[in-house]
Amino acid sequence: MTLPARARAWAGLLGAGAAEVGFTYFLKLSEGFTQPGPTLAFVALGAMSFYLMTLAMRAIPLGTVYAVWTGIGAFGTALVGILAFGDPATPVRVALIAVIVIAVAGLRAVSRD
Repeated sequence: MTLPARARAWAGLLGAGAAEVGFTYFLKLSEGFTQPGPTLAFVALGAMSFYLMTLAMRAIPLGTVYAVWTGIGAFGTALVGILAFGDPATPVRVALIAVIVIAVAGLRAVSRD
């Protein structure tokens, strides 16, 4: 069974956001592009993220794609920072990160299908 074009676009956009989280993780591990493995992973995931984002733009408005992509990236990267790199998880910081999730969900809710 094939998904409708908009459903495929949203799935691709989620994948683009996940790849963004991955490329920021490997950007940190690349230590200023001095570590070859993480640097290559950063480049590959960055290319994948942008490719999937361009596919999503075929069926979803540009502003929505970009806002959702950056929202997923911001939320996911903040979470990775907390879990993998010991970034602070203060109540205010966590609450503000939750606002990003609410905003992304809101954009999906008001998007026309």
